[in-house]
Amino acid sequence: MGFGILLAIAIGGGLGSLARHYVSTGVYHLTGTGFPYGILVVNILGGLIMGIIVELGALKLSYSPELRAFLTTGILGGFTTFSTFSLDTALLIERGDWSSAFIYMIASVALSVGALFGGLWLVRTFA
Repeated sequence: MGFGILLAIAIGGGLGSLARHYVSTGVYHLTGTGFPYGILVVNILGGLIMGIIVELGALKLSYSPELRAFLTTGILGGFTTFSTFSLDTALLIERGDWSSAFIYMIASVALSVGALFGGLWLVRTFA
């Protein structure tokens, strides 16, 4: 992977992370923090934007590898990794591989939440 692509990802990731902070904070300011509406909005918005970027790239625009990395892995990766998860799931569904898509969805959510609890347990037990 070339330096230009790595730089594009790094800059985009920083911008996406800032956007996640401001969008989620703005939503929490409106809704309160009793339910994670801020991150829910970020995840939904990230999926929508990923769909737009990918389909525009496939049908209308010709992105350079650097611009594609900046927009998808960088900005949207910093904004929400859920958008990439959503894209991977959609690609499996569009290929007709519904069973793999279902397994991927369930495994991603369940194992990620399980791993988080594992990390909490490790620190609570050994730190």
